[in-house]
Amino acid sequence: MKLSRRRFITLSACALATPGAAASRQWRGHAFGSEVSVDLRGDAAHVEADIDLVIDELRRIEARFSLFSPGSELSRLNARGRLAASAELRGVLQLARHVHRATDGLFDPTIQPLWEALAAGGDVVAARALVGFERVDLGAGDVRLAPRQKLSLNGIAQGHAADRVAALLRARGYRKALVDMGEFSAIGGPFRLAIEDPRAGLLGQLTLRGGAIATSSPSAMQIGGQDHIFHPRGGSAHWSTVTVEARSAALADAASTALVLMPLAQVHRAAQVLGLTRVFLVDAAGDLIRL
Repeated sequence: MKLSRRRFITLSACALATPGAAASRQWRGHAFGSEVSVDLRGDAAHVEADIDLVIDELRRIEARFSLFSPGSELSRLNARGRLAASAELRGVLQLARHVHRATDGLFDPTIQPLWEALAAGGDVVAARALVGFERVDLGAGDVRLAPRQKLSLNGIAQGHAADRVAALLRARGYRKALVDMGEFSAIGGPFRLAIEDPRAGLLGQLTLRGGAIATSSPSAMQIGGQDHIFHPRGGSAHWSTVTVEARSAALADAASTALVLMPLAQVHRAAQVLGLTRVFLVDAAGDLIRL
């Protein structure tokens, strides 16, 4: 299985329930604007019900965090500039704030206006002036954006979704599962995962037992002729690919997004502050560094 930024989810699990007839069920659909699929294996008595629960959970999370749906909680916050946020949205924003501070502002969800400007050929300079997550008010009342700001949680929401699906499966009695939304959240293990760079190809393997993994590769996608991971202050990426192992997929997702923009010494400091388990860095020459 490859570590990449693809947007689908695969579940492979063994149930704790009393053994019964083995069953396998695959579902394909769309979430977060891309194709997703679920491949769940386990006790036959539970698989169908669990597939339905996973689909419902994905739909619930998408209804809160999607940029594609004007009725999502995130879209309503962007449109109004303030919102009485749910506990779930507030929790993701608080984690984003923690990563923002630990990475000297390089993880910044207020990058959305810059995305829009580059996609539409708009005023990039004016859009960059709106970037600054420190100006978002996460106080006890409404979440409030600074004037004309918008949030994108694409660097953390998919990881959050992987964590939530893993939590659902854990509660359903699964003792071994790998949830894959481009970010991986594991129950038990071991799971063998490959480290791959868009330019250098396959570089190695790692073993995951519990915890989570996420990978960011700026050149894996482009928008407006630029790599899809933007430096909030106009700099460029230091790494071709960064893979992060952490206690949660949401944390690994956000951290990997920011670490691609950091020189090595800064990566060391951020990894310590965030309590990351392992970090793998691929440079422009295709060399792999492990922290």
